[in-house]
Amino acid sequence: MNPTPPPPDWPALSDQEVVRQAAAGREAAYREIIRRYQRPVYSLIFRMVRNRELAEDLAQDTFIKMLNAINSYRPEYKFSSWIFKIANNAAIDQLRRRELDTLSLDGSPHAIDAETIEATTLQIGSDQESQLDEVASKELGTQIEHAIAQLRPEYRNCILLRHVEGRPYEEIAEILDLPLGTVKTYIHRARNELRMLLSDTREG
Repeated sequence: MNPTPPPPDWPALSDQEVVRQAAAGREAAYREIIRRYQRPVYSLIFRMVRNRELAEDLAQDTFIKMLNAINSYRPEYKFSSWIFKIANNAAIDQLRRRELDTLSLDGSPHAIDAETIEATTLQIGSDQESQLDEVASKELGTQIEHAIAQLRPEYRNCILLRHVEGRPYEEIAEILDLPLGTVKTYIHRARNELRMLLSDTREG
């Protein structure tokens, strides 16, 4: 009689292997996917819809859709791109369906607690290609959040994926189903708009 193999060391496995186990029906693998991606998925959606409860619902829907479609995932592609695409589509569909006005942190109809703010705090790393480094200090964090909330959804998507998630241009193009040149254009325009918005804020 063969001994029972030890349970997998989930944190040590690649995304592709965890997904393979989840597709085979391992509930623990599905929980591991949620553990890895719950926070970044929620963070991305929250910044798009600017509503905590709605973001939680859409994040849950994202994981349900992910599980239902998991057999369609192709392991030669990054799993993060695949699940972010599902999350992005969920947020965009909601914005189009409800035609939500862009809301600032202070204007949200639901109170945002300290844990939510900490979980979704914008971090813009040093990036020589960007001139946004000057607004990376903590005291300007709320101003950055306000400015990003005023961007068009397509610009907001690109700037969040680039500067919050740190995704390369090629992966952003894959997530958003956009040509690479369009992604670069959107990010360039978003940066210009952010600089203008932040400049207006400081002058005001």
